[in-house]
Amino acid sequence: MIIAAVICLLLGIVCGQFFFVPKMVELFSMVADYALIVLMFSVGISVGENKVLFRKMREYNVRVMVIPAGIVVGSLLGGIVGSLVLQMPLRESLCIASGMGWYSLSGVLLTDLVGAEIGTIAFLSNILREILTFLLIPVLAKYLNPYTAVAPAGATSSDTSLSILMKYTNEEVAMMAVINGLLCTALIPVLINSLFTLLS
Repeated sequence: MIIAAVICLLLGIVCGQFFFVPKMVELFSMVADYALIVLMFSVGISVGENKVLFRKMREYNVRVMVIPAGIVVGSLLGGIVGSLVLQMPLRESLCIASGMGWYSLSGVLLTDLVGAEIGTIAFLSNILREILTFLLIPVLAKYLNPYTAVAPAGATSSDTSLSILMKYTNEEVAMMAVINGLLCTALIPVLINSLFTLLS
């Protein structure tokens, strides 16, 4: 999936640079907005149909919020550090960090809010986070608490990163990973829009 996303990005850059007229680019931008709506709807469906998930959330009670809260705080701290190191405006840096690995959503959302440059940075930084997640999970699961392996995955812990989490941890961690991923996924659009509005 990551390789396909990178190839599509590169093809899009080539097409935008050499082949497509501005009106066609506007059309693709409009299509991206509708695709985003469909994406959010499909996530809602997958959450709603998972009966085991809701039962487990009731069992875990408040504990279910510990990992997502830590991931949000860690991501935002990373955004602050990124802003200082790269001398990037804090608003943009925090919004990019708020993508928490969901490159398709954060890229489109920030393109709409800020522009294509920041949207592209968000897309690439969150793809990089996902790649690093695949490398970090085995190490974190082996040398630290298995639950810490969920942290780098962010929103992807319920989908693309789940198989590797299941391989290197256990069933309990995998269930927490699913819950974490869905909570982070729900938080991302709210977090990005809130930070963009508050820091404008």
